[in-house]
Amino acid sequence: MPLHTPTSPHIHSGITVTTVMLRVLLALVPGIAAYIWLFGTGVLINIVLAMVFALGAEAVMLKLRGRPLLPFLTDGSVVVTAVLFALTLPPLAPWWLSFLGILFAVVIGKHLFGGLGHNPFNPAMLGYVMLLISFPREMTMWAPPLSLATHPLAFADTLAYVFLGHLPDALSLDAVTMATPLDHVKTEVSRSHEISAVMSGSPLFGTLAGTGWEWLGLAYLAGGLWLIKKRIIGWQIPAAMLGALALMAAIFYAVDNARYASPLFHLLSGGALLGAFFIATDPVTAATTPRGRLYYGAGIGVLVYVIRTWGGYPDAVAFAVLLMNIAAPTIDHYTQPRVFGHRKD
Repeated sequence: MPLHTPTSPHIHSGITVTTVMLRVLLALVPGIAAYIWLFGTGVLINIVLAMVFALGAEAVMLKLRGRPLLPFLTDGSVVVTAVLFALTLPPLAPWWLSFLGILFAVVIGKHLFGGLGHNPFNPAMLGYVMLLISFPREMTMWAPPLSLATHPLAFADTLAYVFLGHLPDALSLDAVTMATPLDHVKTEVSRSHEISAVMSGSPLFGTLAGTGWEWLGLAYLAGGLWLIKKRIIGWQIPAAMLGALALMAAIFYAVDNARYASPLFHLLSGGALLGAFFIATDPVTAATTPRGRLYYGAGIGVLVYVIRTWGGYPDAVAFAVLLMNIAAPTIDHYTQPRVFGHRKD
């Protein structure tokens, strides 16, 4: 007699994909608010554009693959991808940059491999890296913090530039953009200038890192710690990534502090904290075993420092995450915990 018993698990934890994604979005609110406060409304435009383009691309791909639209469009996964992708773009990124990047992320980075749960690479970082390699000029035109902007743009002016490429009063793009702290330090060190002189002689730098970037990093830190408290993410990957990055920076800073920046500068500049808590911890593309997460996070931290210091890109979180995405299955294979009752070989 056949038994009509549903397959396991028979007791659900109550945590769904939608719940996880909503909590991730909630944890990003402090960072988004700090971003708008410090750098203007451009990031808000990027987020809205990325979400619209991502939902559209997701719907088209689901239709082509014969999958139901409503469950996948409302689970929040593609919205999280869009928001994380938007946070990596310069605040004055033109609309077509958002379109091409998120299209690549959703179509190539996600659905080409089978959709949610099957993609080996983080889709948001794949879209970002594609844009950075293909359009380096547009991707490095960062707006300065509002406290340093000589020609701050109003919301309407930002919209006009994003969609039409027009700036008010015949301003040039150079007048409303500047290098990031990481980029500025990398350029000046290559010109044989000491870091202490570079940072002390420029308003671009604050007490510990770049002006504005310090507070943005701390906002991401607050959201990330809340995710750990809610057990949405584990502590291993963020701790290992930030610890490895800080350790690498401390070693070289101790050897030659004229050429190598301090650990706090590396932690609070660029996308280190956003990457540690919101990108590297992606449950689909990261290592999953407890010990493997430590190796995975440490590998990202080391790669971030190596690429930042000696590579061709001032910030390296996306490249480091994608490289370690490749290694994640191997790490999991060799770090499987011992099964209870079995002796360790």
